Amino acid sequence: MAAALYDTARIDNLTAGSGRPMNILVSLVPVCLFLAALIFMDSFRLVRPKTVGMSLLVGAVVALVCMFLNRWFVDLLAWSGDAYSGLGAPLVEETLKALFVVWMLRSQRLAFAVDSAVVGFAVGTGFALVENIYYLQALTGTNPLIWVVRGLGTAVLHGATTAIFAVLGRTLIQQHPNRFLLIIPAALIPPVIIHAVFNHFLLPPLLLTALILIILLPLTAVVFARSERATRHWLGVGFDTDMELLESITSGHIRDTRVGAYLTSLKDRFPGTIVGDMLCLLRLQLELSLGAKGMLLMRQTGVKVPPDPEVKARLQELAYLEKSIGRTGRLAMTPILSSRRRDLWQTYMLRD
Repeated sequence: MAAALYDTARIDNLTAGSGRPMNILVSLVPVCLFLAALIFMDSFRLVRPKTVGMSLLVGAVVALVCMFLNRWFVDLLAWSGDAYSGLGAPLVEETLKALFVVWMLRSQRLAFAVDSAVVGFAVGTGFALVENIYYLQALTGTNPLIWVVRGLGTAVLHGATTAIFAVLGRTLIQQHPNRFLLIIPAALIPPVIIHAVFNHFLLPPLLLTALILIILLPLTAVVFARSERATRHWLGVGFDTDMELLESITSGHIRDTRVGAYLTSLKDRFPGTIVGDMLCLLRLQLELSLGAKGMLLMRQTGVKVPPDPEVKARLQELAYLEKSIGRTGRLAMTPILSSRRRDLWQTYMLRD
């Protein structure tokens, strides 16, 4: 955050009269409005209010940490403020903002680009709010244009870059689930570059702010809208597929399917009781998946679904079956369950 002081000084440290209430509105409100718009656009209500609140809080804490960490790095590296602002600050701030998103991705709490974008933008919003509140206190009597740049430019930038990281990270993980450690640094590159370009002030600050509003915000909105449509399609197709497979299990016709043939082939490697537990695990995951998808589809129509009292017991049974099958057994089920990695979000959705 200390690095941003150099950015502000480079805008124009002119004095101006009153207008502090307007400065507060311009520097804090725009980014909050866009976050609210993303939440409103999330027709499936994938992100719970408490998750949004936690993301905002994490972003605020990261901003406070960066305030001290940036100062420490400037002294340690003996860089000028401008040099650190253009390179060091973007790397430090984007990395720390991304940590919470990484945890959410790693624990399978983010299943789609939609919820990833909301959480990422919320983290960036929390960061921007604390940063701008700090400057509202530290830079009294400055040119009102500074708050236009900070509120419509820097604040939105913080939200958009973290949202870009979250969406890119989620997309790459779905495509390459076994390369998590390589994907995270790769997903950080675009946000850091965008942030660094902004901090270098290669163009006048007001023009940079206009470019963010003209390019970055619409781009975020377009990606979000496309992800929403993809989520709707996936839910429709996935619901039908899960229902067909569950019916084949309950009707006893699972042997006639490719899944049944694969489970039968495992009898040569595992005891019959373990294979039976594998089938029970698959059935239970299908039931939970259908419950979660049904909940999302009903939310889309505005219907509030009360919590299922049996979910807790089912989740306990799921944990028991996973332990009974063991790590080797779960690995053997990878061809069946690999396409269902995203369904792990059902655990967190159905708990509330």
